[in-house]
Amino acid sequence: MGDIELELTRTIKAPAADVFARLADIEGHNEWMPTKGSIRRRSTQTSPGPPAVGTTYEDATVMGRIPGEIVELEPPRRLVYHWWDKTSSGRTKTEGWPGYTLESVGERETLVRHDARLRAHGTWRLATPMLRLMAQRERTAVLDALEKSFA
Repeated sequence: MGDIELELTRTIKAPAADVFARLADIEGHNEWMPTKGSIRRRSTQTSPGPPAVGTTYEDATVMGRIPGEIVELEPPRRLVYHWWDKTSSGRTKTEGWPGYTLESVGERETLVRHDARLRAHGTWRLATPMLRLMAQRERTAVLDALEKSFA
């Protein structure tokens, strides 16, 4: 108990390079990612330069500010973020690894495999069933918004 893994798929009517660029543009998330039905409110890149492994960011959420970084970047095929939430004393409560694998399925369509892993630490492991529901809803909302952003 404490680990959650999800995988969702969606076909997006856009070339893989365009979908990848949208997913990798951290501050661009503010234009298309959902705020209604989502815990995320705003994303800010906190390190300079274009997206790369090690690029840092901060999400403003309904639960506070949550830092993260890009941990895998293979344009236009694979992108993985890592975020973590800590207690006021600095202990990690939860952390997640939302990832995207893109595959061209035609000239103007991309199959997006969105895998997400969430780990709850300490007493937060007791909340795993609730966190699973929240993660499923959040990840579905992100894919819905991504698809809609290309419509």
